[in-house]
Amino acid sequence: MDAPADVAQHVSTPSQPSTPFPLPGYQAAALLAAGALSACGGGSSSDPGPTPSTPPASTASPTKPASANDAARFLTQATLGFSRADLDALVRSGSYGDWLNAQFALPRSQSHFDWLMAKGYGDSANMNNSQGLDNTLWRKLIASPDALRQRVALALSELCVVSVLGINGPWRQFAVASYLDTLEANAFGNYRQLLGEISLSPAMGYYLTFRGNVKANPAKGSEPDENYARELMQLFTIGLLQLNPDGSVQTNGGKPVETYKQADVSGLARVFTGWDLDTTGLASPYPPEVMRRPMTQVAGRYETGSKTFLGATVAAGASASDSLKTALDTLFNHPNLPVFVGRQMIQRLVTSNPSPAYVSRVAAAFANNGSGVRGDMKALISAILLDPEARDASVAARPDFGKLREPVVRFLNWARAYGAASASDTWAIGDLSDPATRLGQSPMRSPSVFNFFRPGYVPPNTALSAQGLTAPEFQITNEVSVAGYVNYMQQVIGNSLKGDLKADYGTLMPLAGNSAALLAEVNLVLAGGALSAATLAQLQSAVDSVAPSTPTGQQNRIFIALTLVMASPEFIAQK
Repeated sequence: MDAPADVAQHVSTPSQPSTPFPLPGYQAAALLAAGALSACGGGSSSDPGPTPSTPPASTASPTKPASANDAARFLTQATLGFSRADLDALVRSGSYGDWLNAQFALPRSQSHFDWLMAKGYGDSANMNNSQGLDNTLWRKLIASPDALRQRVALALSELCVVSVLGINGPWRQFAVASYLDTLEANAFGNYRQLLGEISLSPAMGYYLTFRGNVKANPAKGSEPDENYARELMQLFTIGLLQLNPDGSVQTNGGKPVETYKQADVSGLARVFTGWDLDTTGLASPYPPEVMRRPMTQVAGRYETGSKTFLGATVAAGASASDSLKTALDTLFNHPNLPVFVGRQMIQRLVTSNPSPAYVSRVAAAFANNGSGVRGDMKALISAILLDPEARDASVAARPDFGKLREPVVRFLNWARAYGAASASDTWAIGDLSDPATRLGQSPMRSPSVFNFFRPGYVPPNTALSAQGLTAPEFQITNEVSVAGYVNYMQQVIGNSLKGDLKADYGTLMPLAGNSAALLAEVNLVLAGGALSAATLAQLQSAVDSVAPSTPTGQQNRIFIALTLVMASPEFIAQK
């Protein structure tokens, strides 16, 4: 059914919003986004940005939730959304560690690649389009039971970026599907293994243009393509600047110390020559299978000479595989990697401005999981989610703590909370990139290798910039996207999208007649109990404007409650 007018009359999207109740830090900034922010500029793509120095209130991290609100905060950070049943299960289990171990043990559900094949998207008519990609992405992000894996895979997709918009080749949907399958497969593995697999991924080969890369030709004055070599260092492993273990930038004579020079880029680019699609045993035109095979070597295109980068040298005559191993081992063992990757993963899961102590603890766990293993993703995830700075409610109350929920995550929070499902298993949600009519963001559709937003972005001329706070997600937040998000969610919540995605509000219907109870439930499951009493009182007045005397009235009260909670600054600012 269409979204009711009762909902629409309570949703306002002015270009200069105001608020009758006080909101600290991120919540105030979330409300002001429509009128005060620019969607471009700001921090460097790999600049770690400022970090608060305030220490957490406690150095001991709780091992179990003390309340339903505590459990909800944990699940907000660890998943892309959770139901009341998920929340109750965590409260009953009484252990964050047990929950993590259970999630680590869950098998992967059907792969993106296999689902596309099973649904017939491997038909030759789809060779030169991306049909089916959005469908399978939404399918797993919304319905896959491995909630933690999906959260981590989405975070990794925004760190080691591949976008279907930049793949100029056949079977784009299968290339990206296979790439995301790789991220899922390694989400709980080792980052070194992940680096090896993405470096031979056809999707990455196309996206960062080193598929078919050819060795230097002095006669023609040509050099190998440097695109992947540069982004592998700058964005996926070590960043532009040398970092201390706590994420602060190393300086020399008052100037930041760079991690690499142009000569390092040129030397590393020589490693990524000769790699191309593995078409062994396949007849042209090649089937989708070619997009999930690791790239292989074309000997005549490979640079066999010596290669020097980051203080390492690959001897002349070394094989392509040995050269690749040396290159990735050098990057993996660089002192920057644990802190560079660890800090960005904290930003994706918990807070945009982790304290130096938080960063240092997470980086240490990533450098050594306690058993001498470097790059252990389970150790990284556990360190991020179980750290006292993530779990201490008094830290969460600080105005410098938290992050803006990116639009895709807000949508998924609703979808997973209320069992949104596709009756036909087509998941025809589509591309949600349009900021005016949809979310302004859609998975695996980043406009560039720098992701939808940069980790060091500081929104100019805002309270956040005045406080020296980084706010990555604000780079895609403006007047248009704020209004587009609210309007789109209003349609989605009312089950009025074209297609067959529909939520189940069975847990809310018994509460529809009691506005306070209804809002308390939505506040807990969607916002982790973050909405203040003042906010809830305002929303309650809106819900009470519709009588619950008919089934339609009860539905409309639910729609109003959900829409207004999801439009509230205290929801949009994840604390």
